Amino acid sequence: MEIWINPACSKCRGALSLLDAEGAEYTVRRYLEEPPGEDEIRDVLARLGLEPWEITRTQEAEAKELGLREWAREPDSRERWIGALARHPKLIQRPIITADDGTAVVARTEEAVRDALGRG
Repeated sequence: MEIWINPACSKCRGALSLLDAEGAEYTVRRYLEEPPGEDEIRDVLARLGLEPWEITRTQEAEAKELGLREWAREPDSRERWIGALARHPKLIQRPIITADDGTAVVARTEEAVRDALGRG
């Protein structure tokens, strides 16, 4: 499993602590230093079963500068959102855990981290 984190994020640190406490094997990806490309974002969205606007941090300054709150949230706008996330990885919700079974979760709660652990 892999976890996308921002080390400055308390939710990310909490998820890592829980993974460590459970003895989980995982790889850390500091996604601000190693940003995902558009194809990788599409893959993670498919694994999450979510749309790009559902994993976008719309309160970030960059989101406000881009005017994301006014962007359409419909299939025709999907690629625009994915492009914005690839160019501005700080906008990606965190942490995201990609499980070995091909699924993923946004692991902002202990329950979500435990869900990912159960998926392998």
